[in-house]
Amino acid sequence: MAKTVECVPNFSEGRDSLKIERIVDSVRNNDKVKLINYEADADYNRTVVTLIGDPEQMIEVIMNMVKICLKEIDLNNHTGEHARMGAIDVIPFIPVADVSMNECVDYANILAEKIAKTYSIPCFLYAEAAREEKRISLPNIRKGEFEGMKEKIKLPEWAPDYGEQEIHPTFGVIGVGARDFLIAYNIDVLTKDEKITGNFAKAIRQSSGGYQFVQAGPVFLENRGHTQVTMNILNFKKNPIYRIFEAVKTEAKRYHLDVPSAEIVGLIPKDALVRSLKYYFEVEGLTFPKEADLNEICDFSTKYLKLRDFTVDKIIDYFL
Repeated sequence: MAKTVECVPNFSEGRDSLKIERIVDSVRNNDKVKLINYEADADYNRTVVTLIGDPEQMIEVIMNMVKICLKEIDLNNHTGEHARMGAIDVIPFIPVADVSMNECVDYANILAEKIAKTYSIPCFLYAEAAREEKRISLPNIRKGEFEGMKEKIKLPEWAPDYGEQEIHPTFGVIGVGARDFLIAYNIDVLTKDEKITGNFAKAIRQSSGGYQFVQAGPVFLENRGHTQVTMNILNFKKNPIYRIFEAVKTEAKRYHLDVPSAEIVGLIPKDALVRSLKYYFEVEGLTFPKEADLNEICDFSTKYLKLRDFTVDKIIDYFL
């Protein structure tokens, strides 16, 4: 198989459908990079784009997206529930086939340098590409967001890895990184009280004594009229989805609150689903069928993991 990476740029627009389409059009129609999907969220005011393809072509495709976002998005006029520091907030490279993590770090450096030189947008390297420990964590870099970054970037310890120590006045800055597969996972809680949901997030996130490899926080979804525990699962093999889902449901019982559903943002590996589905099958005294195809796994995930709006093309193996 040819060298293949996944890239998941997140840009800071989730409400203006025409603007979203103009930005997404910038990454269409490349023979060596496939647009897998894109998901816009009005409450977060953010769109997550999933691309798979040749790493060198990926760099050129992303450069084009940066160019369009620079034209379309002014963060001075942006609000949303999701933290952000750039019009394109984050660009991770993930190895898929015949590509090492070290190579993904190299691609992240090449892209970050090109963005800084071409568009005068400062870039911070994070995760496996980070050059110092405090920059491994993306939330640590992003703290203060676009507004706070205006002063933060001037501090000697927060000089960008590429670019000048001054944010782009409308675009902000970008986090460019390399990492393993990350699961963007949100759990719905039927309450409008963000403080209560914040307690659930605190119970599961690593930074407050919860599960390792989990970053989590609360958010209120105005369009849905309830809150979510929104999170990133950084290692699904060491902390599977079922464990986190059941922990939140247990916490919610203390408040007599319903946890009716959850969602995956972007793609998820089949292995991550199967690991959790096996747990529920064992609870029922059943054996998970080894011959289950992707459509069956999708149906099981809707039933047991309560994943809403979940279709087979959200499983990365569908494209491989």
